[in-house]
Amino acid sequence: MTAKNKLGLFSLTMIVIGLVIGTGIFRTSKDAAEAATTPTIFFAAWIVAGLVAICGALTYAEIGSRYPVTGGYYKIFSYAYHPSLAFGINAIILISNAASLSGVALIGSEYITPLLIEAGSVEKWKPFVAMAAIILFYGVNLMGLRMSSQTQNVLMIIKIGMLLVIIAALFFPAIHSTAPVIIDESKTSAAALLLSFGVALKATSFTYGGYQQTINFGEEVENPQKNIPKGIFIGIVVIICLYLLVSYAYVKVIGFNNLKETSGIASVVAEKLFGEAGKYGSSILLFLAVLAYVNVLLLSNPRVMYAMSTDGILPKIFQKKDEKRDVLTVSLTVFAAICIVVLFFADKFEKILSFTIFLDSIGMATSAATIFILRRKTRHLDGTGIYAMKLYPLLPVLFILAYTFVGTMIAVKEPELALTGISVLAAFILLFFIVKQLQKDKTQ
Repeated sequence: MTAKNKLGLFSLTMIVIGLVIGTGIFRTSKDAAEAATTPTIFFAAWIVAGLVAICGALTYAEIGSRYPVTGGYYKIFSYAYHPSLAFGINAIILISNAASLSGVALIGSEYITPLLIEAGSVEKWKPFVAMAAIILFYGVNLMGLRMSSQTQNVLMIIKIGMLLVIIAALFFPAIHSTAPVIIDESKTSAAALLLSFGVALKATSFTYGGYQQTINFGEEVENPQKNIPKGIFIGIVVIICLYLLVSYAYVKVIGFNNLKETSGIASVVAEKLFGEAGKYGSSILLFLAVLAYVNVLLLSNPRVMYAMSTDGILPKIFQKKDEKRDVLTVSLTVFAAICIVVLFFADKFEKILSFTIFLDSIGMATSAATIFILRRKTRHLDGTGIYAMKLYPLLPVLFILAYTFVGTMIAVKEPELALTGISVLAAFILLFFIVKQLQKDKTQ
């Protein structure tokens, strides 16, 4: 790869922000408010999730610095544990990401389709508008890493601009809600408050998720030992500030109790600020914000498929690359195709997402734990300029415990879902051994 095509610090930071800020912040505040018994629990969930994200950011920054390879999120499992676990967890994550991309594209279409199609035909056309968005950014990514990263920069500026508009509502007290906060006294026991916090933390934690995929770019980053940790840390700090301010704006404008029951919260704030024009303008901006998420997942996930192929789990054709544009053509095409297929089963998206969230907790905890193994295996890199986090091992331990807590809360609340998730993971691990055995038999 030429230096010209490599990602700089700014582009990498924008990718981090793009990986994390999907449509979550435009919806998750409502989910967190529904789960939270009190405003204190609501904001505590955002703050704690942000602190956990910093712990994770610094952990993954060191992982990426010690092990800067393309498809790093897959490779670290093979390097630290066993290729079967690498395949199992990453196969689930790929499906989850495809479902997430398709679902988010569909959500985005909900904002833009009413502006393009007659009211009676909106539902019919939403999947096709979403598909058009996926195909458009498949084309952008086919044009090369440089083009897709530059496009991401523009879309992220638009997305951050939308967030800043919501934050601006804080400076207009005339539109602030005067509704009193009503607390359900039957849900104020210690156990009820802990469960409330756990469910709210689940929502906020996954709104912060995604930055770990940055290590997939590894060798494609300029000076990865320095820029990967810098890009991840700067991106997470920016995200924490934006999330807290946006959530506070929602509460101030809509009211805590009303927030629990309000759909399209970003559009509601925009409409109160700018009237009917604000509602339509925010719909267009929210659609563009969605496109940033679609683009960055199309940018990131093919690299995991490439890594699986280099390990012999996927066919070698997934390594096919347009060297001139630095595009993994086959991996990108297959991932985009999976997204489109999933799109037309989007009515099952919530169910798919639910059990993959549980599995993602397993993935986050186990991938972060690789830092303990990497430190031992890469001692020869100490003192060579790589990033080494302070407060080790406290930060990775806190991060692992937090995601273990989230996974446990999901299992307690939805045990069947957790069992399904573990079963799917086990099935992929079994598939790994079957493929390996078939490959062995073929060579004999």
